[in-house]
Amino acid sequence: MKRVLLKLSGEALAGPKKTGFDEPTVLQVANQVKELVDSGIEVSIVIGGGNFWRGRSSKNIDRTKADQIGMLATVMNCIYVSEIFRSVGMKTQVMTPFECGSFTKLFSKDRAVKYLQRGEVTFFAGGTGHPYFSTDTTTVLRAIEIEADVILLAKSIDGVYDSDPKENPDAKKFSEISIQEVIDRKLGVVDMTASILCMENKMPMLVFGLNEENSILRSVNGEFTGTKVTV
Repeated sequence: MKRVLLKLSGEALAGPKKTGFDEPTVLQVANQVKELVDSGIEVSIVIGGGNFWRGRSSKNIDRTKADQIGMLATVMNCIYVSEIFRSVGMKTQVMTPFECGSFTKLFSKDRAVKYLQRGEVTFFAGGTGHPYFSTDTTTVLRAIEIEADVILLAKSIDGVYDSDPKENPDAKKFSEISIQEVIDRKLGVVDMTASILCMENKMPMLVFGLNEENSILRSVNGEFTGTKVTV
């Protein structure tokens, strides 16, 4: 495994507070990612914006404008997490698909790959730059563009289940499942657009719980206990 794309949910970064940032949680992520980078793995990151804004937070706001607020929430998240990463000794870049003044660099595949090859953790903020596309879709799109080996999907649940484990105590967890079966059974690992992108471009995913100890490291070093989504 040479190059990975790590997807973090905004809610997971908020920790027990459920909103904003929980610095101890972000530091745990930073220390794990630093071990990956120090071992020679190229790491890119997409972060959701749910700790600040959900796409349907208000029925009084036009969908396009609501999605734009969500894109800006992901920019704030990436700038914050990038700085925490720098505080533990990593070099970082934040890229967006639209101009943000001097806050970020404009995304291009060539520029992103150059940063990754230099050992810089590269954050893909601002979604796709367009409404109606989630950060799930951004994750898969960027992973395909930069030719990542795998997507590391860090969620609040520790894998893929046949039903919602929060509602069904007898829900069965899969150790491995194909993206086709995920689509057929509408399991919602990522949204449908992202699922089809994964299937058509043969992009595998490792799904695991962010809050488990060293779960990011374990997903890469062979001690994986989540769900492998195959293509």
